[in-house]
Amino acid sequence: MERGSLAGILSNSEGAVELDWVKRMKVIRGVAHALSYMHHDRTPSIVHQDLLSNNVLLDLELEACISDFGTARILKPDSSNWSALVGTYGYVAPELAYTMRVTEKCDVYSFGVVSLELVMGRHPGDFFTSLASSGGQDTLLMDVLDQLLLPPTAQGIKDVVCAAMLALACLCANPHSRPTMQQVSQDLSAGRVPLPDAVHTITLSQLSDIQV
Repeated sequence: MERGSLAGILSNSEGAVELDWVKRMKVIRGVAHALSYMHHDRTPSIVHQDLLSNNVLLDLELEACISDFGTARILKPDSSNWSALVGTYGYVAPELAYTMRVTEKCDVYSFGVVSLELVMGRHPGDFFTSLASSGGQDTLLMDVLDQLLLPPTAQGIKDVVCAAMLALACLCANPHSRPTMQQVSQDLSAGRVPLPDAVHTITLSQLSDIQV
């Protein structure tokens, strides 16, 4: 793919700046649409199992494509779909470590990590640690946005808040509480997720409380 991997772009300051908020939201929607197709628009469904920014490739128009299906599983109906623990640390769903059961919700979790990586401009590992300790009570979303970029426009900030809110929903510890990728894809396209009026002052804890 002409533009290479998402990880490669974000790791280069010049490339990261070129990938502005509008383009980043386009990438998030593209990955969501691809996963929605894999999970819901074909039978049997496919679970990637190793979605990360290195496996998101971009073409000249910044259309996102998911690559590297070496660990992917075709889900068999009426089967438990057990698997050895595969995936990349920092992106793999936590329940795989103790259940070894593969479901679409494993990809949903990984999508949440990749989405936050686009919003923050870096892997959100340190953010997860601070969020767990503070609960995000006083952390403004605006404070964790990628500082390489200019602040989003009025419309842009609403799109970013929507993407971040959906990402946090995808990261829910209970896989049954995570949305489906079909729901995420539709919500991102329609922009119909309820958002507060004062989006510039929203905290992460408030963001997590919004119902998807």
